Amino acid sequence: MVERRRFAVVGGGIIGAAVVGEVNRRLPDAEVVLFEKEREPAAHQSGHNSGVVHAGLYYEPGGLKARLCRRGVRLLRDYVAERDIPYERCGKVVVALDEGERGRLEAIHDRARRNGVPGVRLVGGAELREIEPEARGIAALHSPDTAIIDYAAVTRALVRDAERAGTHVRLGVEVLGAQAAPGGGVTLRTRHGDERFDHVIACAGLQSDRLARRSGAGPSPSIVPFFGQYLLLEPRFGDITRGLVYPVPDPAYPFLGVHLTKRVDGAMTVGPNAFLSFSREVYRGLGIDVRDTLAVAADPGFWRFASRNLAGARRELRGVLSTGRFLREAARYVPAIEGAAFTRLPRGIRAQALGRDGRLVDDFVIQHTGPVTHLRNAPSPGATSSLAIAEHIVQHVIERQGLASRPRR
Repeated sequence: MVERRRFAVVGGGIIGAAVVGEVNRRLPDAEVVLFEKEREPAAHQSGHNSGVVHAGLYYEPGGLKARLCRRGVRLLRDYVAERDIPYERCGKVVVALDEGERGRLEAIHDRARRNGVPGVRLVGGAELREIEPEARGIAALHSPDTAIIDYAAVTRALVRDAERAGTHVRLGVEVLGAQAAPGGGVTLRTRHGDERFDHVIACAGLQSDRLARRSGAGPSPSIVPFFGQYLLLEPRFGDITRGLVYPVPDPAYPFLGVHLTKRVDGAMTVGPNAFLSFSREVYRGLGIDVRDTLAVAADPGFWRFASRNLAGARRELRGVLSTGRFLREAARYVPAIEGAAFTRLPRGIRAQALGRDGRLVDDFVIQHTGPVTHLRNAPSPGATSSLAIAEHIVQHVIERQGLASRPRR
């Protein structure tokens, strides 16, 4: 009798859960175990985000982000339709306020067309107001394919599917490292003891660099956490926009800027900004973790990054210190929300990979160290691309190990 191959997947966020589903689908005879250190799935980035299904506007054509985002949208849309999970194709406008931003908007439009984003087009100020009556700007990029979803709900559905397929889901079990074992396979170290697997796929998000280093991978890229604040507007603003309203991103600062985002529950949010976080996993209060803060301070790449982005950091800090200023920034695009009442939501924390040269790593990063695969960087559109990332990783593992498998979708 042939012994079943054992796969461990580390991380119960949306990508880890998607990887489990892909292993079960492609290798139905394998034994799969999902490890998550929290007591529930989607406890971190997958449960603290704006819920946007990105269409693929911004990403370098030909890169993993561009390719897996478009593939991910199709897979995600089909998956949630089969499980009756709300998915609203509400559309998005990226709004230019002046001529300088119009030029950057045209560059985004060119990228979007090269990435095959459906229906994307440039519009003038008058047509912008037809699409979004409350929005103001001299021009905009309209993406009708952009959608919204609840990624935590998708993650929970993926985990339920995994359990029905026979996956062992171990919540509250922290993985400490994974090392190639004598004679083949991997020894996975947890606080509950060691286990042997044939292959380990780590999708550890905010802890991905630490787990990779403890598993014998190189130190780069490191993770620097950035937090984003979200404001929930009072209920009367729930339909102030028909879709999502974004600014033109500043090329000198590698984040998309404060925007208005509808949620599938009918609420309207403003955010997120992006500022250095003093913790990786503290979502309320001062958000300080001494170990995480010291790790950033000891990272030479961070100081190189900070020295090049002082102007953007100062601008973001003003919004951190004043929610009124934060709201006024969004009101430049939708003036009707000026003075709106709001409540704070728990912050989100983004796991951003940073190279030793101080440059933020833009594309997804997947590293293979023998029988261990590490997902080292999966920022936005990581959730949108989750099913496609899983497909990409599992296909690579199958090819490396010469496994017989079911065909790809």
